[in-house]
Amino acid sequence: MGLKDLYDFDSLVNEAERRVLSELEAQMAVAATICKCQDCVLDMAAYALNNVKPTYRVSLMGTVYARAVNDVEYAAEISRVVADAIKKIKANPSHD
Repeated sequence: MGLKDLYDFDSLVNEAERRVLSELEAQMAVAATICKCQDCVLDMAAYALNNVKPTYRVSLMGTVYARAVNDVEYAAEISRVVADAIKKIKANPSHD
C-alpha cells in the first residue's frame, strides 16, 4: 500500500504554483505577440515553476507564512522568472 492510499495529500499545495500562474496571466494580458495555445502556456508555466523556489504548505498557518516570507523579493523573483519563461517559449515554441 502506497502513501497516497494511507494519507490525504490534498492539503499539500505548492504556493509558488498559484503565484506563478497569477503572474503568467498578468504578463500574458499585456504581451500581444505571444502564442497563447495550450502547449505554449503550459510550457511557460512549467519553465517558470522549474526555475522558482517552491513554497509548499499544508495548513492555514502555512498559507499565511508562505505569503508573508520575503514577499517583495519572492514576487520580484516570480515576475522575473515568468518573463524569462515567456521569452524562452516565444523563441522556442513546441509546435510549428
